[in-house]
Amino acid sequence: MFCFDTKFLFSPQYSEVLASSVISSTNQALATLMDIWDGLGIKEEMRLQRIEEVRKHIEELFNRMINEERDMKDRIEKSIQFCQKQLKALSHELSLEEYKVDESLTILQIERDLRVRLEILAKQKNERLEELRILQQKDQELCSDLCVTPYYIPSGSIPSLVQIEELKEHIKVQAEEKRKRLQVFSTLRAEIRQCLGEMGRQAENSLEQDAICEDEEAFFLTPENIKALTVLKAQLELKKEALVSTLNAVKEKVLSLWDLLQVVQEEREACQIISGVSISEELRLWENELARLEELKMVNLKQVVLKIREELNAYWEKCFYTLEQRKEFAAYYCDDFTEDLLSKHDEEMIKMKMLYEKCKLILEAVAKWETSWTQFVILEKKASDPNRFSNRGGTLLKEEKERAKLQKLLSKLEEELKSRIDLWETEQGRPFLIKGSAFMDYVASQWELLKQQKEREKQDRTQKKEETTPFKTPIKRPAGPCSQSTPSSKNRKVSTPN
Repeated sequence: MFCFDTKFLFSPQYSEVLASSVISSTNQALATLMDIWDGLGIKEEMRLQRIEEVRKHIEELFNRMINEERDMKDRIEKSIQFCQKQLKALSHELSLEEYKVDESLTILQIERDLRVRLEILAKQKNERLEELRILQQKDQELCSDLCVTPYYIPSGSIPSLVQIEELKEHIKVQAEEKRKRLQVFSTLRAEIRQCLGEMGRQAENSLEQDAICEDEEAFFLTPENIKALTVLKAQLELKKEALVSTLNAVKEKVLSLWDLLQVVQEEREACQIISGVSISEELRLWENELARLEELKMVNLKQVVLKIREELNAYWEKCFYTLEQRKEFAAYYCDDFTEDLLSKHDEEMIKMKMLYEKCKLILEAVAKWETSWTQFVILEKKASDPNRFSNRGGTLLKEEKERAKLQKLLSKLEEELKSRIDLWETEQGRPFLIKGSAFMDYVASQWELLKQQKEREKQDRTQKKEETTPFKTPIKRPAGPCSQSTPSSKNRKVSTPN
């Protein structure tokens, strides 16, 4: 047997040596056969027949091996063609460049290289399809909640890496949009629940039921649904405000009737101690109290009317009504105490309250002017008193300073009131009257009255002085030099001509 070095075993010369050894072995085998045949005495004709059999066996063996190797070569070439075709298709589907074979490789190496590359691309395809399936499932769920169109990838196609990244970005954007809408929805739902709870009412329609539903997934977070919830919240808040306004109005009526009917403090406190109930329930309780007071009011009709008249007088004073303006409300002077009379007084009371609230700032300023004017008139009278100089302790100086201060304040108030009243008259389209006159006319008349009063007082003092002073007849001086002597303690200065 031959013994070869390992390096030599895989060298190109090894196959040649091996082929030579096959030929040598064949020759040795024939020579051995020939020796056997010689020893047996087999004739030449029989030898030829046996050699022919050997040749046939060798040829059949080689032919069989050749056919098998050719079949193997064909299979490898077909495998190469199949792999190249599959690689081309996969590269196109995966949006990759077509794989190029290294021409320096043998057929077996090329086939193995293509097969390995095909397995890698097939794995990439499966991984990408699986990733696409997971991403599309997420995208579909998000888009279903938001009622928007999912990211489009043609059905049956293999997405490119760019499409995968775009799909991921689309999912990220939709997830952020869902988070924002869910936050808005949660806020709106909490506010709607609170509003319904405060009003003490249940959800009345499907939108309200969906809005307060515990299952967030049951509500589609579309812009239209979010807008509908926003509108619903605004509507509920308006209803709540209307309910609160009604409650306040009922409370105001109750408080007014408490004062009119002189309800004791214990009864008032018993009604006012209301906590932990809804607005509707609180309104019901106050309405019950109002109904009770209305019945009581009808029983004490005369006392109620007289009490309202007292309040009317107070408002007439605040609004500077003249006697003529007060007489326009004839029911005030009626003594037939009926429900109709009470109703008229209630209407007049409401009218006066509205009028006062509308002009409250101006009327308060006018009242301040009136108070200041009264103080100023008092100080003016003191200033005209001839006995004022007999005051001691700086009272006169204090009064003068106070009078100057009031005069300055009156001037300032008159200017401010003129601007306010002009603006009010422009907005309302009618004159603003104080005691039946325009304010500036009223002010001018007050100054004129003060002036006339001061003139009358001056004339009265002059006339009184003339009446109390006795008349004296003039005495003639004696002729000649004066006999009276100048006191010795003082020397008269006589001017001498130059």
